[in-house]
Amino acid sequence: MNTSRPIRKAVLPAAGFGTRFLPITKAIPKEMLPVGDKPVIHYVVEEAVAAGCTDILLVVSRDKASIQDYFDRAPELEGRLRAAGKEAQADELVRIASQARFHYVRQPEMKGLGDAVWQARDHVGDEPFALLLADTLIVDRAHQPGRGDAVAALMAAYAQTGHSAVAVEPVAAERIHRYGVVGGREEAEGRFALNCMVEKPGPAEAPRILRLNGRPDPGGWAFAARYLFTPRIFAHLARTQPGKNGEIQLTDAMAALMAEEGFAGCRLPGRRLDIGDAAGLLEANHLLAGR
Repeated sequence: MNTSRPIRKAVLPAAGFGTRFLPITKAIPKEMLPVGDKPVIHYVVEEAVAAGCTDILLVVSRDKASIQDYFDRAPELEGRLRAAGKEAQADELVRIASQARFHYVRQPEMKGLGDAVWQARDHVGDEPFALLLADTLIVDRAHQPGRGDAVAALMAAYAQTGHSAVAVEPVAAERIHRYGVVGGREEAEGRFALNCMVEKPGPAEAPRILRLNGRPDPGGWAFAARYLFTPRIFAHLARTQPGKNGEIQLTDAMAALMAEEGFAGCRLPGRRLDIGDAAGLLEANHLLAGR
């Protein structure tokens, strides 16, 4: 596989119901909820673009038209702003719509993250691609979102190993059951060769990472919402059987891909902000307001 080929495509799943935000998500997609003066998904798209992705595929459902509207041009509004002397605001609207090529595909049924990724197969084709969960922000030490460091680290790992890669972060033992957890060994500072993936294990069953200098494992290493896949992931998704609630688990397909090709892990460069519920949204707004 030609690992010098630039990774230009990013896939952002944004089709879920957002039930933990009801009743507001009956009318507003959770990805469009505001963090500061921008919706969550704005920062995730900027992150993909900052890492060098020029082609963004958003996996949406039938009630997510506002996402498409947000990243589309609005010539009448732009004209009104310019007529009122609000050139900076008009320029920002143009920039949002022109920062990448935007494409959309519908996920007909909510059948899990694996199924959402499966919907991207025709658009991705035979290219490696980045996957960014659209309800999760990554911020740097200065609490700056949208920098692209996590995706850039995955791209570097892919260039070095030729393997798919996932961002991971340490989690305490009492929180292990909430995440997909990986095991393996540290090959270089912050980069791991993975040999095990388990979805939401108990603390006793969670795999471990063998560290370079023998440092104690903090409890476990969990997926951190940023991935890079070779196109072989689609062959494994095609064979993945539905699990709990009839959902296609992306972790199952990743484990099969790991057995076939190998899989790299990269320590997340930054902090993950999960906007999966009201507490996470409030935390993100509080953190970014203090920048």
